Amino acid sequence: QVQLVESGGGLVQAGGSLRLSCVASGRFFTFNTMGWYRQVPGKQRELVAAITSGGATNYADSVKGRFTISRDNAKNTVYLQMNGLKPEDTAVYYCNADHSRDVYWGHGTQVTVSS
Repeated sequence: QVQLVESGGGLVQAGGSLRLSCVASGRFFTFNTMGWYRQVPGKQRELVAAITSGGATNYADSVKGRFTISRDNAKNTVYLQMNGLKPEDTAVYYCNADHSRDVYWGHGTQVTVSS
C-alpha cells in the first residue's frame, strides 16, 4: 500500500521560506506526476505545483517565481521550496502522486504565514 508523508510545514513570517518534503513508501514503481496542492477552510483544494517523471513542471500563477518543485525518483521524494511567502499562502499543503489510474494523497502539513 502506497503512503505519502509530508513534512516541513510550520509558522513563518511574511517574506520567509519553507521547504516541504513528501516521501512515498510502499511503492515499487515511479510515479507519473507528483505535486503539491493546498486548501484553506471553505475553499476547494487547488494545485500549487506539479512535476512529471521527466522533470516537466507546472505552477499556479500565484506562486510562479517564488516556489520551486523538484523530485528525487531514487528517494521517492518530492520537494517544494517556498520563498517569499505571503499570508495568502497560508493553507494545508497536500502531497499528491499518480501512477496509471491510481491517485494517492498525503494527510497534509500546515503552513502558516504571519504578516
